[in-house]
Amino acid sequence: MKDEFSFINKITPKHLNQRELIYGIGDDAALYRIDSDYDEVVCVDTMVEDIHFRRDTMSPFHVGYKALAVNISDVAAMGGVPLFYLVSISVPKDWEEKALYELYEGMTSIASQYKMDLIGGDTVSTNDKLVVSITVIGKVEKGRRLLRNQAKPGDIVFITGNVGASAAGLHVLFEKTRHGRFTAEEELLIQAHQMPEPQVKAGRVLALSNCRMSLNDISDGIASETNEIAEASGVTIILDKNKIPMPSMSFVCQEKRLEWALFGGEDFQLIGTMSKEDWPKIHEDLEKQGVTARVVGKVTKGKTEVFLQTDENLVELKKEGYNHFSR
Repeated sequence: MKDEFSFINKITPKHLNQRELIYGIGDDAALYRIDSDYDEVVCVDTMVEDIHFRRDTMSPFHVGYKALAVNISDVAAMGGVPLFYLVSISVPKDWEEKALYELYEGMTSIASQYKMDLIGGDTVSTNDKLVVSITVIGKVEKGRRLLRNQAKPGDIVFITGNVGASAAGLHVLFEKTRHGRFTAEEELLIQAHQMPEPQVKAGRVLALSNCRMSLNDISDGIASETNEIAEASGVTIILDKNKIPMPSMSFVCQEKRLEWALFGGEDFQLIGTMSKEDWPKIHEDLEKQGVTARVVGKVTKGKTEVFLQTDENLVELKKEGYNHFSR
């Protein structure tokens, strides 16, 4: 396999059997009807040892915390509320039971923040590395779901929080391991990588606004996520290099900070589009909830492309986030 996105396109069913299904493969999570008031949101993500984490960069607690957080982020990107989770774990012989308890404590820590319940799963042995696969079930009010295919020419592009912090934190961990001595700045970046904060609060504000918008969570870098919105909506998106929000990274140059923001991924902030007219009120509502957000670009008519506006010219941004099969 050379490209996971091409593979997913090929296995996507051409025909659907269940009329309750609203949206299947192609967004952050699936949607189907459960009653007259809510639609159900379901998503699954997997973390594999030495692919998504290493023991010298993540403690068992952090592995569990992050494994659930990335799923909660997908629910947030749909505007939903996370409710339940199931855990499938493949355990190699060199993982002790104490470490596995710590891993589940990490899950419990973040699950308690959202009053989520663990309702099942599967535990098996493996002769290879640790694999943690989590399924999250949530809900969103009928008609309030947020998808990637709602961007229109004339919209603004916005981002919550900062981007590039997780990649910077991973860079520090690769250099010093999780047992190193860190500056206060480095500790903030490491926390962004090990314990990302899903933007459920922001997703709920956006969903309940009842405004047309597209939305995506930033798991693979803003270049990749913005391309997904452009592809789903059939538009051109232009990002402004000077407006992309990045945290303090005094130990690297501006070019490296921008690279991490565009292509690093695992920030689990939200990126989306909406009309210029709707933005002021929604921005105010986000700030009231303690959510920082800013305009970083615009949507125009054209091919499904994404560009970065620099001080000199427009540079095309390819879909170059993390791809498991491109290396």
